[in-house]
Amino acid sequence: MSIKTIKSALISVYYKDGLEEIVRKLGEMNVRIFSTGGTYTFIEGLGLKAEKVEDLTTYPSILGGRVKTLHPGVFGGILARRENKGDLEQLAQYKIPEIDLVIVDLYPFEETVRLTDNEDDIIEKIDIGGISLIRAAAKNHKDVLIVSGREQYPELLQILKETGASTTLEQRKQFAARAFMTSSHYDTAIFKYFNSDQKIPVFRESINDSYPLRYGENPHQKGVFFGNPDDFFTKLHGKELSYNNLLDLDSAVSLIDEFRDDTFVIIKHNNACGVASRENLIDAWKDALACDPVSAYGGVIATNRKIDETVAKEIDRLFFEIIIAPGFSEGAIAVLTQKKNRIILVRKDTVPASYSFRSLLNGVLWQERDLSTQTAGDMKLVTDREPSDQEVLDMVFANIIVKHSKSNTIVLARNRQLCASGIGQTSRVDALKQAIEKAVSFGFSLKGSVMASDAFFPFPDCVEIADKAGVVAVVQPGGSVRDQESINYCREHGMTMMVTGIRHFKH
Repeated sequence: MSIKTIKSALISVYYKDGLEEIVRKLGEMNVRIFSTGGTYTFIEGLGLKAEKVEDLTTYPSILGGRVKTLHPGVFGGILARRENKGDLEQLAQYKIPEIDLVIVDLYPFEETVRLTDNEDDIIEKIDIGGISLIRAAAKNHKDVLIVSGREQYPELLQILKETGASTTLEQRKQFAARAFMTSSHYDTAIFKYFNSDQKIPVFRESINDSYPLRYGENPHQKGVFFGNPDDFFTKLHGKELSYNNLLDLDSAVSLIDEFRDDTFVIIKHNNACGVASRENLIDAWKDALACDPVSAYGGVIATNRKIDETVAKEIDRLFFEIIIAPGFSEGAIAVLTQKKNRIILVRKDTVPASYSFRSLLNGVLWQERDLSTQTAGDMKLVTDREPSDQEVLDMVFANIIVKHSKSNTIVLARNRQLCASGIGQTSRVDALKQAIEKAVSFGFSLKGSVMASDAFFPFPDCVEIADKAGVVAVVQPGGSVRDQESINYCREHGMTMMVTGIRHFKH
């Protein structure tokens, strides 16, 4: 039969919050309750009746609590198939009671890893009995209901209130699916802890949180964000985030985190269309917007400083999708929330993952994030002309932007302001020509500017074009067999060239 009545329950949980109402409801229904340790004490403290698992197994909890429920007297009652005559005869022979409901959670392994480096403490939080109970009850979901976490208590309580101590097969199967989700996530966390040292080359990720999106990259595609955005930012205002919003946010946060001075970043389709660092935030905003006010329309804005009302009033003149900052004054919030769909986010102190992955073909590509950022000390002069202090600052600035732009890319900058970039081109020459054309169209003079490239120059054509446009200093990774041709051109024409030895492809 698909309907099963709960006559007995095993309850053994680490977290007791939310449990009281369930236990009282089970008591009202005369459900026989077996329990262990602290849970047994908790139930007794409520004035309710429970039986110790030790009395069922005739063995005490041993090895400092490592072994409590691992016994045929417990698992037999969970795994016995109620329609199997042989199973029921064995239960009767060994005086094992059927167990119809299992409520169990797991030791907080992930939380322990976050809070301590003590390996002994971490190992002790690897649950053995609990995970075994979860798997056993979920396997026998035709007869047993498994509740594998406190987040499922409200649903269990609703069932108990609406249908009494009866459950359907469909309900038990849903809870079983969540149970295997719980066990697989837990095992993945343990494996990743051990594999941080062992480096076994396999791919394992598990994220239980999911954030539904209106759609994917396009309206005809479904999309979901797996993770909890609330861990990364607090949303103050605006519509729900979209798939493309999240991609742009990731690009914006990754880029703004590179800067220490007052800086604004404007992102459009994962690339920077405006960046400026200044002595004060309002100048940083005005100069970032001046880079490309056309592309900035509908973009994502990020800054590394709290936004006040004065700055907010300037920003409010632009139509944009999202702004993210460490904070906003009350006046700034009042200004920016006048547009109902505008998304306003307060950045939290959360560090992004140190690696990234993407699915393709029939597998997954995994890599460390590009966390290499070059300072002036990382740049080697390979030409005769010494750069000025400002040109060095500008090359560091431009090289940061080029690192976060789609390849092939060229970035032109002056006075810590993005003049223009050529991005996502199949030719580095095309990327440079695009950048020059764009800079000129927005009224920038490139005289005295610097150029950054994400990869080496296979030919001297780029430095020649840049020279004629007014560029005086170039930073690039180097590494081409024909590096010397570009170096020689710079020497012969009084340009500075610095090499970093680090390529920054981004695809």
